[in-house]
Amino acid sequence: MKNSSSAHVEEFVLVGFPTSPLLQLFLFALFFAIYLLTSLENALIISTIWLTPSLRRPMYFFLAHLSFLELWYINVTVPRLLGAFLMQDGKVSYIGCMTQLYFFIALACTECVLLAVMAYDRYLAICEPLRYPSLMPPSLATRLAAASWGSGFFSSMMKLLFISRLSYCGPNIINHFFCDISPLLNLTCSDKEQAELVDFLLALVMILLPLLAVVSSYAAIIVTVLKIPTARGRHKAFSTCTSHLAVVVIYYSSTLFTYARPRAMYTFNHNKIISVLYTVIVPFLNPAIYCLRNQEVKDAFRKTMLGRCHYPRHAPD
Repeated sequence: MKNSSSAHVEEFVLVGFPTSPLLQLFLFALFFAIYLLTSLENALIISTIWLTPSLRRPMYFFLAHLSFLELWYINVTVPRLLGAFLMQDGKVSYIGCMTQLYFFIALACTECVLLAVMAYDRYLAICEPLRYPSLMPPSLATRLAAASWGSGFFSSMMKLLFISRLSYCGPNIINHFFCDISPLLNLTCSDKEQAELVDFLLALVMILLPLLAVVSSYAAIIVTVLKIPTARGRHKAFSTCTSHLAVVVIYYSSTLFTYARPRAMYTFNHNKIISVLYTVIVPFLNPAIYCLRNQEVKDAFRKTMLGRCHYPRHAPD
């Protein structure tokens, strides 16, 4: 504490996963391996799209942004998780806690909007295939990606503006492995109704509005696909968005469950388990889904990684 007219917490103590040392060591090794694989997967997707001219289209432009976002996201949250397995109580300064919270919220909100933008892109590609190049030019794709990032970081700034104005007089123990909104609101010693209202309204805008855009886009896609006379044509049309649809289902299922789960399950231990799901497991699954389900990405990856084996340097162009 520091001496002032009212005591103010200068640091928070993060309670990780108190369990047996052997289990902690196992979990550390498991999540460290997942962290390395996730980083490698996303880095490979970004480099493959960047090095392959045939993938320089809006669909893969947005995918590269999603991979970069998740690469940044896991580097914000996973180191805290790994630290929770190495030591029982980890300390973080007030400024450090607010900084980590800002980027965590910003990246989560950006992903919501970016997934909606990707759904809209698939809607144009399937429902308006002849006009798609004019409806989604590279300049518009760039602006939509920038708007996704801008809206996410602006939303986070507004949330943090209200949370940082709260007073924290003690206790300073957060039963979580990183600074999250709910534990911080529970620790404040000042009126938190305004901060809770802003958090709820912004969550409503940044989660439900993009979800509505995703549902509307896929409703139109399904109607268009069902009008295709042949089964092969329907399969070919819908196969271009199955990877994105799988990612959307996984991401929004975990996100909505976080906000809409039954009150009886709303405990800090459940919070930590659910947080592991959407901070570690979901970013790990997303690039794997795109690589496994998208033939173009797999072919481009093979050419990028194995091209030198098939085409030696001395071979003529």
